[in-house]
Amino acid sequence: MNKYLEQLVFLSKIDQEIDSFEPKIEDISKALRLSENKINKINTQLSQIDDEIKDIEQQKVQNNNHIAEFNAKIKELSKKSALIKTEREANALKVEEGIAKEQLKAADTEIIRLDELLSNKQGFKNELLEQKTKEEEEFTNIQTSIQKQINDIEKERMVVYDKKTKLVGDINQRMLSFYEKIRKWAKNTAVIPVRKQACYGCFMRIYDKTYLDILKGEEIVTCPHCGRILYIEDEKAHNLISKKEEKKESKSTKKASTKMTTNTKTATKAKATSAKSTSKTDTKSTKSTKSVKTSTKSKSTKS
Repeated sequence: MNKYLEQLVFLSKIDQEIDSFEPKIEDISKALRLSENKINKINTQLSQIDDEIKDIEQQKVQNNNHIAEFNAKIKELSKKSALIKTEREANALKVEEGIAKEQLKAADTEIIRLDELLSNKQGFKNELLEQKTKEEEEFTNIQTSIQKQINDIEKERMVVYDKKTKLVGDINQRMLSFYEKIRKWAKNTAVIPVRKQACYGCFMRIYDKTYLDILKGEEIVTCPHCGRILYIEDEKAHNLISKKEEKKESKSTKKASTKMTTNTKTATKAKATSAKSTSKTDTKSTKSTKSVKTSTKSKSTKS
């Protein structure tokens, strides 16, 4: 594999490892966030209950004021009853006094209702305060446990960062810039393997010529479809190259044997044709010889 390509593959794996630390911390912190959310929810409920209690207390104050007014009015009406001279005035005073007493009774009933409501709200508030105390204790325990795990992860991350720093110092800056440019949009898939003759970044099939260049590993090759840097594992590359070479050899052997067979057939046909033509020529010459002999005999007979 090309030295620069090997470095970029290694750098890509280091970047993937570095990026994997954040999800780990996120998962570990999930329990802490849940506990914190519970406490925040309780605080919200406590705030609402405080507002409700305050509102109830204000209603109680208003009702107590009304009760005081109604009591004062009833006393005043009692004093007026001693000064009544006519039956009509007595009836009117009686009606007014009855209304005042009804209003006083309603105000007293409302005070009882508000007291019960206030008692319930106060009880619920006390329950929430107890629950909050428990949640805060649990939050502290989780925080202590998580902090230890996060510290361990941070130590691992620093080791990986040191590896990256050392590797970045050795890599050709032009190659590093090229890699970072792709990584801006491809993230952790800037350098991706090829499997089954397809880019495992965009999953598009690679052309045969490009695939052969990737198998050789002599140059840095990018995907013609998405632009990611492509590579193939060494063992697989050797196996694939050897298979391809075997296929080529078998093809060339087949072609050679086919040519030989064709040549042999052609030669055989040529020989057969030559033999036929020779036979025909011999036959013709035999016939001509016979005809010559015949004519000679006839001439001698005549003479």
